[in-house]
Amino acid sequence: MPSVQTPHPHPHRRRATGLALAATIIVGAAPAHALPTGSLGSGSADPGGSLGAELGSSAPGPDEGLYTGSVEVVDGAAADPSVLTGRVFDDVNRNSVYDDGEVGVPDVRVSNGRDVVTTDDEGRYELPASDNFTAFVTQPAGWQVPVDEQMFAQFSYNHLPAGSPELRFGGLEPTGDLPAAVNFPLAKSAATADPRQSCPIASDTQTYDMEEVGYASRGVPADLAARDDYAGCGILLLGDNVGDDLSLNQPLKELYADANGPVRAIPGNHDMDFDAADATHSVDTYRRDFGAPYYSYEVGDTHFVGLFNIVYNGADAEGSNGGYTEAISQEQLEWLRNDLEHVDRDKNIVVAAHAPIVDYRGVTTDNAAELYEILADYPNAVTVGGHTHTLEHLLAGDSRQEWADAGIPELTHDQLVAGAVSGSWYSGELNENGVPHSYTSDAAEPGVLTIEFDGASRSEYYTVRNEPVDRQFLTGINSPAWRAWAQAHQQWKDDGETGPAPAPVPTDAVSAEDLAGGEAWLAASFFGGSTDAEVQVSIDGGAPVAAEHTQPATGEALNVGWEFTETVSGSHNLVTGGALGRSSSHLWRIALPTDLEPGEHTAEITATDRYGRAYSTTLTFTVTAPEVAPA
Repeated sequence: MPSVQTPHPHPHRRRATGLALAATIIVGAAPAHALPTGSLGSGSADPGGSLGAELGSSAPGPDEGLYTGSVEVVDGAAADPSVLTGRVFDDVNRNSVYDDGEVGVPDVRVSNGRDVVTTDDEGRYELPASDNFTAFVTQPAGWQVPVDEQMFAQFSYNHLPAGSPELRFGGLEPTGDLPAAVNFPLAKSAATADPRQSCPIASDTQTYDMEEVGYASRGVPADLAARDDYAGCGILLLGDNVGDDLSLNQPLKELYADANGPVRAIPGNHDMDFDAADATHSVDTYRRDFGAPYYSYEVGDTHFVGLFNIVYNGADAEGSNGGYTEAISQEQLEWLRNDLEHVDRDKNIVVAAHAPIVDYRGVTTDNAAELYEILADYPNAVTVGGHTHTLEHLLAGDSRQEWADAGIPELTHDQLVAGAVSGSWYSGELNENGVPHSYTSDAAEPGVLTIEFDGASRSEYYTVRNEPVDRQFLTGINSPAWRAWAQAHQQWKDDGETGPAPAPVPTDAVSAEDLAGGEAWLAASFFGGSTDAEVQVSIDGGAPVAAEHTQPATGEALNVGWEFTETVSGSHNLVTGGALGRSSSHLWRIALPTDLEPGEHTAEITATDRYGRAYSTTLTFTVTAPEVAPA
């Protein structure tokens, strides 16, 4: 039976200041960062730092095919009200109108959300029509669809003759009878033809109010506006673009209006019309503001698919959020089969959805097995999700007990989880840039995932909001004293926060007594971590020692507890109300030597991701001497 999700409460955003939780972090050549104290460091940040640029690779230049326009809906009634007709055409003069002298584009796919057809030699198509559907064109590589004034791609037409039922946020206006034609304009684009592509994927911007729109504006959207490496591929937003209040759709679009490429979005569970009676009209307002809720497009040598894998249960008795299941509708699965029939088996495919198909804790999408069956003939497909506000690089061949229990013995395709623009829902104290630290529950920071392609080759990397690409770690000391404090603080919260809170334990210090017990660890969260990554630690210049990956994905059940927690983010989220998972797919740890002398020590952490890229960070920590009893 599908699992039923209840509405996610918006966590209380507590703004704490002056937390005594310091752990000094030095990332590569970047300036020192005292993370828990609310500072991102005194040095200059490089929010536009593309890893591809730093490594010397080149992405396509500005997209000369990008222009402001729209889909053309031709006035008049359709000759046959059961058949949608139209043309995909080369919009030479870029006025979004199929003019005399302009030619159709052959062999382009057009869909009604279930059927997929290709245009004939003159760019014409015919599709079955119903009384509620969205038609869309699959942008071919070498071409670009127009964008609106906020840079959002325009490639679909909504048909709903009578309009939406009464909805709080309006939904779709009546479209009337099927129009005489729907024409999809394209412009030639060398940028989308280039096999080298840089593709930012941003999840869960999730602004609940204008204050959070302000926080978001100083984060990932600003970072992306400063980059110029994604003109062809554009930005893909993975859903939960806003947080329930759909009147924020337009401010959300304005956040990304300075993008240097087209923006596309898919809806999440917080982008729905909660007063809709059922799933039929649950994304009508989304369709109005953004277009098709699922679709495909191509850039370079890669086929992209956006899925909507949230099925709404319908409004509750009060007309509010009635919950949802994470699943892919049968209509979408049928469309996906039809779409992929036109895709070479060896092609790179990105299947993006709001909810991951799996995450490191379990199977997230209820009918994951059906999707994997469809993808079985496409070995170079990768699935990408958001929703969980976690950062994950799960690889084909990984296995977990929780997946096996749900019928997925091991992963057949890589699964990426893209972190979150909002981190842990904009929680925590404000940093020096005036935005909340908002560490994620799995010990990452707010940011954006970028997938890079060079022909058949794929790689990906994560950039932290307002930081250069070499910011790849959170590192602290996980000592018995810290674990005891964390447990006590959690109990204090569970008991209603009566009385004084337990005094926090530093994350950059350990007592000699705790060392002697052999259970004091250095814990390092490596944002590029996967089961094919390596982390080594050198203490005080000694020989590097391999650290233990806390979630090796060799068939075991989830390792969860304070002993599997990164302490810098853990301390912050405990104190400031952020989410805390007490586990992470990208956490390594190493037992500290039991014979370290009291005083200051240095740990050099070096991590190598699955693509052979090495990063380093330095943690300076203190061993405190045993207390001497008075004579």
